[in-house]
Amino acid sequence: MSETRHLLHVERGGDRLDRFLSLVLPVHSRTTLQRLIAEGFVSVNARVQVRSALKLEAGDEVLVRVPPPAPMNVEAEAIPLEVVFENDDVLVINKPAGMVVHPAAGHAHGTLVSAVLARAPEVEQVGEAERPGIIHRLDKDTSGLILIARNDSAQRTLQQAFAERRVEKTYLALVDGRPPTPSGRIETHVGRDPVHRQRMGVVPASRGRPALTMFHTLEQFDGQGLLEIHPQTGRTHQIRVHLSYIGCPIVGDRVYGRRTPTLGAMRQMLHAARLRLTLPGEADTREFEAPLPEDFAATLAALRRK
Repeated sequence: MSETRHLLHVERGGDRLDRFLSLVLPVHSRTTLQRLIAEGFVSVNARVQVRSALKLEAGDEVLVRVPPPAPMNVEAEAIPLEVVFENDDVLVINKPAGMVVHPAAGHAHGTLVSAVLARAPEVEQVGEAERPGIIHRLDKDTSGLILIARNDSAQRTLQQAFAERRVEKTYLALVDGRPPTPSGRIETHVGRDPVHRQRMGVVPASRGRPALTMFHTLEQFDGQGLLEIHPQTGRTHQIRVHLSYIGCPIVGDRVYGRRTPTLGAMRQMLHAARLRLTLPGEADTREFEAPLPEDFAATLAALRRK
């Protein structure tokens, strides 16, 4: 497999090199693009540039060389998966809470990727070596629907659909407290917390990326509420950060919520309940749903009984 080349023209100056590339090449993560820059795979006006922070000027010509994926070191594992839908292009999986999506430090085994490779070995050749087939992410303790691409063409098509906001995502969140209004929008910039670097937070525009979340209250209890969430952007930890920002952290979220979880929750009560999109090669829109997992449903039932 040979390297892929992208020749890009800068129409408007002022952006950092890595930010420009993340906007025009959404198929690659910003981290991957920064690595390509640092390793000498990006040239500006025929000169190799290794600084992600380089400011581009109108008229610049940028060449990005993407080497073929490195040999996979993720092992296939015969882990049961709840497959909601599959065809030759995609898998739609209902991920359980507690499962890490792709291998990372401290999570080399038992991941969603390992389980997918056992079921669909062709995914090994799709996209980035460390997370083959992955279109979007779900946190370890978030349950619900996630898409996996089975070929490069499907991955490109779906990532472009996400980038252009043509995929409707609906989450259910059980939160502590009551939102300022029953329905509303949360619009901020989200970026790395300047003090706690392992966390994300609401930050000034110069330090983060625009993030927009819509919410609607489905049920309100004495101390908690059930919200329907529609994220319009896909920033890391966006829903958790935004709900904490308006004073309604997710029940069980020990990072952005209460240190001592309410209702005996053992994990964050956040569930990716619905996906609405047009699949590669199809004309009509499909909608997929995943029921609440047992722990979420039981916690909600207990609130209703009160």
